[in-house]
Amino acid sequence: MDISGLVITFNEEKNIGKCIDALFKVCNEVIIVDSMSSDNTVAIAESKGAKVISQSFLGDGPQRAYGLPFCKNDWILNLDADEILDADAEQFILDKKYVEGGYDAFSFRVKNFLDDELIDFSGWYPDHKVRFFNKKTAAPSFSKVHQKIVATNEMKVNVHILHYGWDTFEQIIAKKNQYSTWHASQLFNQGNRINSFKPVLNGAVAFFRCYFFKKGIFNGLDGITIALIQAFFSYMKYAKLIKLQRLEKLKR
Repeated sequence: MDISGLVITFNEEKNIGKCIDALFKVCNEVIIVDSMSSDNTVAIAESKGAKVISQSFLGDGPQRAYGLPFCKNDWILNLDADEILDADAEQFILDKKYVEGGYDAFSFRVKNFLDDELIDFSGWYPDHKVRFFNKKTAAPSFSKVHQKIVATNEMKVNVHILHYGWDTFEQIIAKKNQYSTWHASQLFNQGNRINSFKPVLNGAVAFFRCYFFKKGIFNGLDGITIALIQAFFSYMKYAKLIKLQRLEKLKR
């Protein structure tokens, strides 16, 4: 069966070439949905043989869903620009094991790297994500942040995606800060309202879970740093939600 690679991008000139090369190992087409990049993302993608569709950013889930009609195949490998398949996932697809059992979506394990160093603690491994699915019966949710694939028959597979998302802790913090803004807006629009204790409580719970229960404590300074970053994300998304609630009251 033929497979379409689908990637959403914005200023990904550092990563997109490697991602497309990896996709073409198992896909017969690659579709890029680009959010008006100002760097060389589009030129690199086109030079690698990908088809580029320009679309202002709609949110994580809607942007991926926007790209589906441009994919001519039913099976979709929807990686992020900073992800590639590990050898075991590549072999799983090449061996066509996905056609067995009537599954329409496959959740792969994700190995997250910081400056080429694997983060396998604080709940960052095994981190499962559905990146491979059949668009006939499965599709991205319309969540603007942390979208998931909505499927009828999903299977977890012990194969891996390699995620080279960050070179520094500063980059992780910046990304988490951006996600917290999107997540707060999404929660607000969904009608969620909270009290002032929620940010502190959830931040503290996130830290203790990552540091003590998810083995961060055994990984020195990196362990406590990752736990603090997770606590920061959990705290900030609810702190920003409270800010939106206060602005709502002022407008009344």
